[in-house]
Amino acid sequence: MVFDPSSLIGLLVVVIILSQAIRIVREYERVVIFRLGRFSGVKGPGIFFIIPIIDRVVQLDLRVVTIDVAKQVVITRDNVSVDVDAVIYYRVVDPGRAVIQVENYRMATSLLAQTTLRDVLGQIELDDLLSKREELNKKLQEILDQHTDPWGIKVVAVTLRDVSLPESRMRAIAKQAEAEREKRSRIILADGEFQASKLMTEAAKLYGEAPVAIKLRELQTLAEIAREKNLIIVTPASDVTTGAVAGLTSALTREASKREQ
Repeated sequence: MVFDPSSLIGLLVVVIILSQAIRIVREYERVVIFRLGRFSGVKGPGIFFIIPIIDRVVQLDLRVVTIDVAKQVVITRDNVSVDVDAVIYYRVVDPGRAVIQVENYRMATSLLAQTTLRDVLGQIELDDLLSKREELNKKLQEILDQHTDPWGIKVVAVTLRDVSLPESRMRAIAKQAEAEREKRSRIILADGEFQASKLMTEAAKLYGEAPVAIKLRELQTLAEIAREKNLIIVTPASDVTTGAVAGLTSALTREASKREQ
């Protein structure tokens, strides 16, 4: 069997053309096709055909992309210099516009995120920057999403990752927090004293109405002291009842001690 060289060459050309014409892209990928320099459409996922030499393709990834925004020096509204870095999550929703409307959508989104971060955080005070992270994240996401929408980009989320304060500012904040805690503790103590004084005033009125009650309270106190076995009581000579009770209490205490030994 004799092979014709021209047939082999023709077969080889057909194979090369088919290898260039058949394209396969994954589920999360799309291909933007330009035919003779003009936008022809978006293909994928799966298998499709293009015209070699005439068609040019640009392949894009539709998965969520993460941008680590480099640490930015931001001067807040109250003239405090802080270092802030953030993380941006976005994805391509319109491959055609992402290729046609912007030269490099990755770099453009990253630079826009840095500029927006400085502009937005420069308009708020330091206390709001430290305490209102969620609100600032949503605000940054809305602004970035609005600017990247013509590029076919959807900003999924923005997260402020870290806020670094100068050493002097950190000491001032620590002193302020300590002063706030001291203030709250003094208020709590004063409130406790106030409530205790009210209860003591009411108790004094009740004791005044029933003098026997104060005597019972005195005896109860003496009995509590006697449990420690170091009872020494000095009473006026006229107070016979208290002295007798105290002596009886002391005797009972000594008797109990002897029995325990």
